[in-house]
Amino acid sequence: MHAWPASEVPALPGSGRDLRIHDTATGERVTLAPGPVARIYVCGITPYDATHMGHAATYNAFDLVQRVWLDTKRQVHYVQNVTDVDDPLLERAVANGDDWTELAERETALFREDMTALRLLPPRHYIGAVESIPKIVPLVERLREAGAAYELEGDTYFSVESDAHFGQVSHYDAEVMRRLSAERGGDPERPGKKNPLDPMLWMAARPGEPSWDGASLGPGRPGWHIECVAIALEHLGMGFDVQGGGSDLIFPHHEMGASHAQALTGEHPFAQAYVHAGMVALHGEKMSKSKGNLVFVSALRRDGVDPAAIRLALLAHHYRADWEWTDAVLTEAVERLDCWRAAVSRPDGPSADALLAEIREALADDLDAPAALAAVDRWAAAQAASGGSDEGAPGLVSRAVDALLGVAL
Repeated sequence: MHAWPASEVPALPGSGRDLRIHDTATGERVTLAPGPVARIYVCGITPYDATHMGHAATYNAFDLVQRVWLDTKRQVHYVQNVTDVDDPLLERAVANGDDWTELAERETALFREDMTALRLLPPRHYIGAVESIPKIVPLVERLREAGAAYELEGDTYFSVESDAHFGQVSHYDAEVMRRLSAERGGDPERPGKKNPLDPMLWMAARPGEPSWDGASLGPGRPGWHIECVAIALEHLGMGFDVQGGGSDLIFPHHEMGASHAQALTGEHPFAQAYVHAGMVALHGEKMSKSKGNLVFVSALRRDGVDPAAIRLALLAHHYRADWEWTDAVLTEAVERLDCWRAAVSRPDGPSADALLAEIREALADDLDAPAALAAVDRWAAAQAASGGSDEGAPGLVSRAVDALLGVAL
């Protein structure tokens, strides 16, 4: 599977600061100081519908992480998956009368188009669950051999009790875990499981559903969490810098993935920091494919909305905040984009050296994009009010906004 094309990141004078970011596992802000190559894994889409604003907000947040790292002169090794076989995808294909593989390919292609339009930097490795099955099967077999997995009516489950660190990502209590497991793809009520929270590693083949050779596991398909573990371990190894996704992935997905990897390797932690983006709502409820209350990036683009304005609408909210999409949010973003473009179109302006430092400081401080936007607003207001004599300022502002915020002026 291939990713989307990368937009050029302009070079800036000087260097940015190390990123301080909220780590879900510790509940504290931590300073990330990767080596020359920073490593990040962000969980991707299940491609049964188009990219909505919740997706866009999540991937925008981790695009900012990459941009901060690049500004510190590091390389970035970014990995993202595509869950191109899963119950929701198969169910949608049946409901629509589609071939499930064609549905997945079509929606993945549209996702790439949306990411390109929003100028989100692509992952170095963009990998589907299906193509990862040859890597997944041996991991499940290893977990079973180590006593960390067991069979139940042909299916293979992970035993959460096999990882002494289970629960240290979310810190949720058992009651919350059980509720979220039931809501998010688990089966805590299934009889015969050692622990109601135990997640499936390998699902035995079901009639009418796709399946693959599972070697000693028998024909079937992989569970959700082991997919990301196999991909991350293959391309990043243990102890990579950031595991990212939406806050709805804290449990069970990131909790279970960490335990899978830790049980497999005997090492801890799976990731140095667990970083989660907030949820985007519409009409008072979280945007959800199951609820159908979605605003699609592709639909906005078809309506003629500039993708740069969509991106500014996302940046206007702190990545960890839950917020609501409204027409006013988009209107404000369009007006801001017009203001900024007018400001940088002049031949000179107020010095932008302090602005560059402000943007860098804001983003290094837990990706405070709203503070960065406010700093650019102040420079644009000064430009409109009295201008300045620095001939290089408009160009520097344009390059800084592009390189650090991903918005082309």
